Amino acid sequence: MAVLPDSLRVIERGWLSSNSVLAFDGDAATLVDSGYVGHAQQTQALVREALDGRSLVRLVNTHSHSDHIGGNAALQRAFSCEIIIPAGIAEHVAAWDEEALLLTPARQRGDRFRHDGVIRPGEEFVMGGLAWRAWHAPGHDMEALVFHCERRRLLISGDALWQDGFGIVFGEVLGKPGALRATRETLDMIGHLAVDVVIPGHGAPFDDVAAALGRAYKRLAAFEEDPARVARNAIKACMTFNLLDLGRLPRAELEAYVQSVPFFRDVGARVLGMPADRLAAWLEQELLRAKAIVVEDGFIVPTMAA
Repeated sequence: MAVLPDSLRVIERGWLSSNSVLAFDGDAATLVDSGYVGHAQQTQALVREALDGRSLVRLVNTHSHSDHIGGNAALQRAFSCEIIIPAGIAEHVAAWDEEALLLTPARQRGDRFRHDGVIRPGEEFVMGGLAWRAWHAPGHDMEALVFHCERRRLLISGDALWQDGFGIVFGEVLGKPGALRATRETLDMIGHLAVDVVIPGHGAPFDDVAAALGRAYKRLAAFEEDPARVARNAIKACMTFNLLDLGRLPRAELEAYVQSVPFFRDVGARVLGMPADRLAAWLEQELLRAKAIVVEDGFIVPTMAA
């Protein structure tokens, strides 16, 4: 079981929200990542309970996806905390570019927030009484950062490394080649850091780092051998995410819904050669096979709790 310093607390979430990491410095605290907007009220309550009277003074994001920044605005309103984001996404956040933030293309939700500063690769900061360095970790998100504490051999990895893989490699399916290569370079970088415990963006903290890297490299090699597999994985994962957000979807409306989501429609046609009707039928079959959905009374219902 992974052991963390007393100054850190992980608020482990399921889907739709990412994990959040609270770091305590006396009566003040920093939070890393804030979950999905649909869970913002729950996130506020979880953070307030974990603070136990402390003040949340700072919120830091690993990257810009909706399940990591969705609670930013609500927490900013509730706690008046400053928000620090990766420098590479500052322009998109300032303009609230929903295309660049993958909100509109994937038909996901997010509340606009104001950021107060940025963090760049190579910069150091203190939280939880520990010194952390930001490392550029492109692949899943080309502007993502991970945070490494060399002294305690800890890594806050966002979606760059999970115990069983890593986040969707969006660039490859959005017509921006290089994301798979960047994913490999990020795994190589993590492998060269002094890390005993990883706090991932999803799932429990883990200490079998070498084994996790091995599984991630195996997954990456499968993607490299079959680029269409990246698209299939991305569409299935995003559809599951969206269904969790919706709660349920009339089965008769599945094709129309797929057609209405630019990411599904465009990637399905361009990469997989499937028009919306074929893609909808394939998605239903795949998600049923994976037991990610059930069909009840004419509705498609996700089996995981949101």
